[in-house]
Amino acid sequence: MRCCWPCCCPAMACWGRPWPTRPALGWCCWAGWFISGLFGGRVVMLSPVSAPLVTIVALCYNHAPYLRPALDSIRAQTYPHLEVILVDDASTDGSAAILREYAAANPTWQLLLLPENLGNCRAFNQGLVRTRGEFVIDFATDDVLLPERVAKQVAAFQQLPGSYGVVYSDAELIDEQGRVMRRHFRRDRQGRILAPRPASGWVFADVLRRYFISTPTMLMRRATLEALGGYDETLAYEDFDFWVRASRDWEFYLLDEVTTQKRRHPQAMSRRGYRPHDPYLASTIKVCQKALLLCREAAERQALAERVRWEMHQAARWRSFAGAWELYQLLHKLRAVQLSDQLLGGALRVLRWF
Repeated sequence: MRCCWPCCCPAMACWGRPWPTRPALGWCCWAGWFISGLFGGRVVMLSPVSAPLVTIVALCYNHAPYLRPALDSIRAQTYPHLEVILVDDASTDGSAAILREYAAANPTWQLLLLPENLGNCRAFNQGLVRTRGEFVIDFATDDVLLPERVAKQVAAFQQLPGSYGVVYSDAELIDEQGRVMRRHFRRDRQGRILAPRPASGWVFADVLRRYFISTPTMLMRRATLEALGGYDETLAYEDFDFWVRASRDWEFYLLDEVTTQKRRHPQAMSRRGYRPHDPYLASTIKVCQKALLLCREAAERQALAERVRWEMHQAARWRSFAGAWELYQLLHKLRAVQLSDQLLGGALRVLRWF
């Protein structure tokens, strides 16, 4: 079997072939393959034996305009020990045909075409249970993975204790045409992060208080996901709930590099929320209620109160008065109602019926 990885066998003529026609990964690759990267001033080397299997759950719903760059970015990964499952959540825009094309060109990839739209959380879980990788990427197929994304994050995990369940990183935000708009983390001229302020280690109070993780950049330990029972399928979106529940018992780590391009476009989930009768607001409220049961210390309850107050004001601003009223009631349970909250609560008591 010939080798197609020039990092191991640079003389191989097959490197110039299109991806679908390259020969399979040869054993000579496994014998000489390594990941090298700077981590704390040291070079990290992974042997074939120690290289864990990484699962990419590529989740698609009407991503046809962005699907090819996303799937090509999987094939461009420098880390070879990958398991890929393509999950289509009953797209209506021709995405399924593109997914079939890529699955046919990559026989090791699994393809799951769901007959009905299940929503992000249920669809992801359907893909997850069909895989076995030690680490998992939840990959929305309107985003793009940079070539060394998996290799660098696996190398980071290899240097961390088993108590770490998530490695996340910086991202480039791109527009519909793929042009870079800015980075997730805003920095000063020396490259130091200004905002949002990241956190590593035990971050439960941090994820309650504020948003700082770029969801598409996460590499998750499968044991973490399994301990949680996967994503909560009663929710309209997954990340806030995952952060809260995972950070209660697992540590998080920031790999301070750009590993992913996150696409911003009108159809993206992150552009919706807080409108009246919006399912994402209802999910946020439910997660805050779950978080209250997980709080163990006064500082954690205070952090949650800050989040609830912020969410309440956002809901009121967008005239989601019933949702804002629920959040006001949660502030009462937290015994964190301030004078300004009382004034807003008085208005919400009436407006929630409209």
